[in-house]
Amino acid sequence: FSGADLADGSCAHPTIPGKVSPLLPANHVTMTKGTGLVHTAPAHGMEDYSVASHHQLPTDCLVDERGRFTEAAGPELKNKNVLEEGNEAVIKMLQAAGSLLKEEKYVHSYPYDWRTKKPMIIRASKQWFVNTADVKAAAQDALKKVKVIPTSAVNRMLEMLDRRTFWCISRQRCWGVP
Repeated sequence: FSGADLADGSCAHPTIPGKVSPLLPANHVTMTKGTGLVHTAPAHGMEDYSVASHHQLPTDCLVDERGRFTEAAGPELKNKNVLEEGNEAVIKMLQAAGSLLKEEKYVHSYPYDWRTKKPMIIRASKQWFVNTADVKAAAQDALKKVKVIPTSAVNRMLEMLDRRTFWCISRQRCWGVP
């Protein structure tokens, strides 16, 4: 049967009792990329986020900033590292539920952190967006106090700050912004 036959269908979540997930079409799922029936993790990738936004789905993130499952993932997974013991726990849960059709080793193309050389998990995080003249003025005043080389770049940066309408205040990078 074709994927179109599954449109508007739903399936039960294999590890979270009572959770039902809709079956949704997505342009990023093709015969050459993906299986056609894949999970959607809106908090862990742009394509999935776009599909979830289009269908007004929640973007709950079940992984914390340490790469461990949160309480929302359920008591059997809570605090387990996603890429280590968490992966094994999910496999055991799927087996126990009779929902595991096949298991095989697969080298996933995770992005890697250039500093630690370890795989990274893309995850949604809270952001604060403000639209105020005060923030813009403070940023422009602060920039005027910075020694910029070449000095001709200051005016371009001030113009860019003047055109910006929304500001995102992020605390994700404790090591600073390049």
